[in-house]
Amino acid sequence: MALTGLLLQPSPFTESKDNMATTYEKIQSTTLGSAAATIDFTSISSAYTDLRLVLVCTTSVSNVLRLRYNADSATNYSCTNLIGDGFSGVSYRKTNISSVELTESATVGTSTTIPQLFAVDIFSYAGSTYKTCLLSTAEEYSGGGQVQAKVGLWRSTSAINQVTLSLSSTANFNTGTTATLYGILKA
Repeated sequence: MALTGLLLQPSPFTESKDNMATTYEKIQSTTLGSAAATIDFTSISSAYTDLRLVLVCTTSVSNVLRLRYNADSATNYSCTNLIGDGFSGVSYRKTNISSVELTESATVGTSTTIPQLFAVDIFSYAGSTYKTCLLSTAEEYSGGGQVQAKVGLWRSTSAINQVTLSLSSTANFNTGTTATLYGILKA
């Protein structure tokens, strides 16, 4: 068979959109029309297996990006972090903190033109066990950047029905910041 004939054949590894199951369902999304100190997702349904939160943001000053569930500000959180910047790597762990710190100290950059991407997977959010999340980020500042992977833990057996993003100081998320919460449908 000619190569052009092979290219026209459907791949055995893909399906048409009509045959694929929809896995992610957008629950809530926001694009900030003005600067804001927090981004809240509330009244989260328990109809999904897991959640995925995607944040694309800029801020006016360097900050630590924080994640809280159900407005719980007690020291019920911990996290383990791996960071690489192309030259070196570092890891650390924090326990008994008041939020999952999605970035290391004051690393959410200050560029209003170079956004940073954060993707957080929240597992078994409606279950009756402690809640875990996995964060992947790409951060850029002043021509240098880093990637990181972080595991966060919320020591609560309550179902998550609210997710709040905030910054460590009095700074705001800039206008144009987008945050979207997806539910991963049960199989």
